[in-house]
Amino acid sequence: MGELIGWLGVFWGLLVAPPQLYKIIKHKTVNGISLLTYVALCCALVCYLIHAIYIGSLVFTVAQSINLTTNSVILIMLLRRKGYNPHLQG
Repeated sequence: MGELIGWLGVFWGLLVAPPQLYKIIKHKTVNGISLLTYVALCCALVCYLIHAIYIGSLVFTVAQSINLTTNSVILIMLLRRKGYNPHLQG
């Protein structure tokens, strides 16, 4: 039962980030989206993924891998569209 609930969580998690990614791509704007929020979220997801691998949980490893990938793409788009250029930073 716990495994089923875990996979249900993966499903619900997939309903969150992809619509945001679709909105960014469709409207070609990142207005109103917090860069700091996505930086913090990606850092948290890396920690969750490491923990999932450490405890050997397939459901959480899959979930965190998918979440990290999707939210990293959003973060990269935010960085690019908000004009972040690491070569120009001090």
